This record gives sequence, C-alpha cells and structure tokens, in this order.
Amino acid sequence: MFEYCSPSTSLSKMLEKYQQNSGKKLWDAKHENLSAEIDRIKKENDNMQIELRHLKGEDLNSLNPKELIPIEEALQNGLSGVRDKQMDFLKILKKNERMLEEENKRLTYL
Repeated sequence: MFEYCSPSTSLSKMLEKYQQNSGKKLWDAKHENLSAEIDRIKKENDNMQIELRHLKGEDLNSLNPKELIPIEEALQNGLSGVRDKQMDFLKILKKNERMLEEENKRLTYL
C-alpha cells in the first residue's frame, strides 16, 4: 500500500488508485445507497430542527404568514389541551373539597 502514498496524494486518490490496480471495489452500490440514506436522514434532521426552533418561537421572522398558520394552530391545540387538563384538575379539587367538608361536618356531629 505504501506505493500508493505520497505527501501530495489525497486519501480518495489513493483509494481510487488502489481500486484500479487491485480490481477490488471499495465502494459498491450498497455503500452508495447507505450514503444516500445518510444524506436523506441528515436533511430530514435539519428540517426537523428548523421546525422545532419555529415551534419554540425562534426564527419566526423568516416565516411568511402562510407558514405561521400551522404553528398558530399547534399552539391553539396545545393551549386547549392544557386548559382541559386544568379544568379536570379543578373538578377533582372541588370534589375533594366537598368530600372534606362533608367529612368535617360528620366528625363535628360525633
């Protein structure tokens, strides 16, 4: 392998020269597919990170009004869910309060 190396030879050139001389394929179709899949996943990850920043309220100035509508809807849905949970919790507290008051009345008459 040392005959393929020189200070001015890049790794890709060295591997290409080795592949030509040895007849061995170092980078086959399977690896090409994996490389394409990695690139696709990286792009998808970048898009998701941008979307997450937008949902956190960051970089909103870069969006046009049409792109803000789904974010606003997601916020409204989230807010609605939080309000529903608060109301459920409040109902439970009221029920507990009534039960405690009834128990207190019962205990005072004993």
